[in-house]
Amino acid sequence: MALIQPDPGVLRKAQKGDERAFSLILRAYEVPVFNYVLRLVGDRSLAEDLTQEVFLRVFQGLPRFSLRSKFTTWLFQVTKNRVLDELRAVERRPRAVVALEDVPPLVKHFAGRQAARLGRPVQVDAGAMQLLAAYRWPGNVRELANIIERLVILSTEDTITAEQVVRVLPQDGTRPAPNSADGAEWRDVALADALDSYERTLIARALSAAQGNVAEAARRLATDRANLYRRMRRLGLEPPRNVTG
Repeated sequence: MALIQPDPGVLRKAQKGDERAFSLILRAYEVPVFNYVLRLVGDRSLAEDLTQEVFLRVFQGLPRFSLRSKFTTWLFQVTKNRVLDELRAVERRPRAVVALEDVPPLVKHFAGRQAARLGRPVQVDAGAMQLLAAYRWPGNVRELANIIERLVILSTEDTITAEQVVRVLPQDGTRPAPNSADGAEWRDVALADALDSYERTLIARALSAAQGNVAEAARRLATDRANLYRRMRRLGLEPPRNVTG
């Protein structure tokens, strides 16, 4: 469905710097511009920032806009140009890899931000934190933030568990999809990596079920606490810490 053009009188006033007239234009086109940007960048937080920048550019460029032109065509050209600028900048920008020791405080920060936004408590239990900290993050901090946002939105409880993390974390060559059925599409993977991934997930789930109590998790896994600690160290799992947001 094509967008309607703004009232010419409102547009003229906005060109002269009338903020009330510009606010009418903003309210009319903010949502379609945001949706367009979101489809291109796939990141809600980034799309919100870029949408604000687009309308700043529109406000600054309105005095030079020709009323003989179609406003919506110009608006979405400004939008497209800003998104392309951002995508090019991302390609040139060094990727900030998430260090292992940075994951727990970052998870706490992002969970707290989502808790404030949604107005409800958010906790990340010990098992979930184990999986998040052990994951080989191929991207930057923004990717971790997106994963936490998705976990919080999809969770119907106040506590994020290892089971939920397993379903949400991106699958790669070292992480076979859980509960994959026979006949599923084959992906080459080293057997040792696959076994480590399975054991890591199993320990994390046990820790979630045991609410972070290592002795209880060991009991559920039919082993002793000392052996469980040894296996956790071998798999790169830190001693559990309760993280709340």
